[in-house]
Amino acid sequence: MKKFLLLIAVLASFVIVACSSEGEPEELVLTLDWFPNANHAGIYEAVDRGFFADEGLNVSVVPPADPSAILSLVASGQSDFGMFYQPDLMQARNAGVPVVAIAGVVQKPLNSMMALKSSGIDRPGKLAGKKVGYPGIPWNEAMLTTMLEADGLTRDDVELIDVGFALTQALLAGTVDAIVGAYWTHESIVMDNEGYESYVILPDDWGVPTYYELILVASEETVRERPEMVEKFVRAFKKGYEQALRDPQGSIDVLIEANPESVDESVDRAGVDLLVPLWESEGQPFGSLAAERWTSFADWMKAQGLIDASVDPGAAFDASFVE
Repeated sequence: MKKFLLLIAVLASFVIVACSSEGEPEELVLTLDWFPNANHAGIYEAVDRGFFADEGLNVSVVPPADPSAILSLVASGQSDFGMFYQPDLMQARNAGVPVVAIAGVVQKPLNSMMALKSSGIDRPGKLAGKKVGYPGIPWNEAMLTTMLEADGLTRDDVELIDVGFALTQALLAGTVDAIVGAYWTHESIVMDNEGYESYVILPDDWGVPTYYELILVASEETVRERPEMVEKFVRAFKKGYEQALRDPQGSIDVLIEANPESVDESVDRAGVDLLVPLWESEGQPFGSLAAERWTSFADWMKAQGLIDASVDPGAAFDASFVE
């Protein structure tokens, strides 16, 4: 009898442990593409309003120690999710990194060509004989080449200078006449706040196919092995951005409260108003991943020698979680 009662007690303890573990939220890590800014407002809304918690998820939002390592962190499982960019994802997959996009965040290019209005350079064709600064990223050079060719010039008509990420500094100092690789929703505001008006020349107006600037990514293994968790995460993620779409400035309040030391309010309050039309673009709801956008941009990257002809753009994204 004592043995029987002991067995019942042991079994009961297992049930209690199982029930308590089931009630615990699942711990997840989301690594941002950069320091917290207006582009991430929906994420902080999802955390602040308990959208992740409602799904049984406890999400840690982490700025990257090394932005170039984000896809590797996601691929290896050190981060469950990451924020990154379509061009870089395609190049990573070309190198065998098993990461896929699961939601589109910014549905149009933020990367741009910029010049000061005082220069009169308001289109690529006015860059003949000029110096152009860029951050040393090969696909940005390919973007510049296409934009120049769309307006009657060639790559040889300009001097390209690697200025690292000091793009606005190089432009304002007169080191270069124009820059490529600058985010027009950030750098243009920074320069305007300093009293410098600028021209923004968009790549998809000059021969470069439109693409998703910012995407939510996960590893192929996570998508395959933990689809229910991914579905819960994306559902809460979307709710956060839908709230930010309803009240953009309110979402910046939440962003600042969560990151009081790192957010530049003078930039991000103006920036979110520019981003809202890009979170929902051309009738596509937030999160959308359109196949034709992946195909057309992959074709362009292949033509520029940025990725191999064998890369399958259809395998680079999974739209099932946002449909």
